[in-house]
Amino acid sequence: MKISSDVKKNQELFHQILPIGKSFDIIEREIVIAERTSYMYFVDGFVKDGVVAKLINFLLGLTADKLKNIKSAQDFASHFVTYVEVDVTDDVDKIMQMYLSGATVLVIDGFSEAIVIDARTYPARSTEEPEKEKVLRGSRDGFVETVVFNTALLRRRIRDPKFTAEIVNVGNRSKTDIVITYIADIVDEKMLENIKNRLKNIDVRSLTMNQESLAECLIRRKWYNPFPKVRYTERPDIAAACVLEGSIAILVDNDPSALLLPNSIFDFIQEADDFYYPPVVGGYMRIIRNLVFFSTLILTPLWLLLIQNLSSLPTWLQFIRIAEPNDVSPIVQLLILEIAVDVLRFASVNTPNMMGNSLSIIGALILGDFAIQSGWFVPDTILYMSIVAIASFSQANIELNYAFKFMRILTLILTYFLDLAGFILGLLVSAVLIATNKTVTGKGYLYPLIPFNYHDFKYKFLRLKIRSKEKTVIKK
Repeated sequence: MKISSDVKKNQELFHQILPIGKSFDIIEREIVIAERTSYMYFVDGFVKDGVVAKLINFLLGLTADKLKNIKSAQDFASHFVTYVEVDVTDDVDKIMQMYLSGATVLVIDGFSEAIVIDARTYPARSTEEPEKEKVLRGSRDGFVETVVFNTALLRRRIRDPKFTAEIVNVGNRSKTDIVITYIADIVDEKMLENIKNRLKNIDVRSLTMNQESLAECLIRRKWYNPFPKVRYTERPDIAAACVLEGSIAILVDNDPSALLLPNSIFDFIQEADDFYYPPVVGGYMRIIRNLVFFSTLILTPLWLLLIQNLSSLPTWLQFIRIAEPNDVSPIVQLLILEIAVDVLRFASVNTPNMMGNSLSIIGALILGDFAIQSGWFVPDTILYMSIVAIASFSQANIELNYAFKFMRILTLILTYFLDLAGFILGLLVSAVLIATNKTVTGKGYLYPLIPFNYHDFKYKFLRLKIRSKEKTVIKK
């Protein structure tokens, strides 16, 4: 649908499409520009009042003599609209999309095009450090809910003319802004086209849950495989580093995080702290963190296996026996504690800060002395589950954390019923699920281990000097 050169017809059309007069924030302002009736439309709360006020004051001062040689809306915008971002179009759908995004629309009698002025601003919080991804050393800024600001945070770090940020809209009603960021001469072109095509073919009403809704539409998942295919980060330095390595970072408006593609399981075990310290310290931190995290998969199932076979253990391992057993089976205690840890985690999220200490004290009592004295648990099960709960916090990615949790519970149950065969079967199932998982581009989830790539492998597992990495890239 196109707009007309008759400003009254355009006004009637806008009144049909927009709830003008019903919705208080949809504002229509009539002004006379050089004896021509004009209408300006903007959304209250999105517009920069000072900029629009100055623009209106300037337009009201125009005379008919100045418009003698102006034949189109494009000529008018070129001569008299002094704002930086201006577009001229006659497409009503495009006008409505930009208007509802916060742009100001100006229609002038005699012109068959509308002038769209991007003088918008969004409510936004400061770019403080993300709570979940804090670092001991390094930058302290983080993504916010405004996609333009997030793009600027990446642009500030990547001053490369090949750095590209393409914007598309997803959602039949929400028209959510999606920004695809990459470096043109580094990114895999096939992967980029694949992702673009998938975004174009998404047919949903809206992205209700922002990044998660987009990921569910973008990636086909097998319900029985809990291992994550996408990686999220709220840190612009991590997103910029991934883009510089050839990855794609997708930003969604109203979401303070970036979706990074593609990912193998080894991408999840890297953190920013590894690179903000010298190679020796960073390498030590990475090795210890990953060893501790991977131990959460086998610690409680292995302990259960050993106490079920005490007669076969050497003397020096007899200390793992339950000193004061009760009538509740260890497997039942461990499964209850797995759930209890999550309940406390959920409660801590919904607890006001002023009551956080009280929750910690209550949780410690319930899972500590009170639980033991009541006969529900023995000290051994609480000890091992406490170690697992603490060790799981060494991994910042929540999806990978829960994937390991599900595999641990499965291994616990199989170990209880099948003993050693169940323990081995649980580990094999975990390995098979990891090996058969695919990234969004179809590459192996275990890359660069399978297929093996020595150059990428050493940088995934070791914290090497940046200088040596740059030399390798130059040689290639």
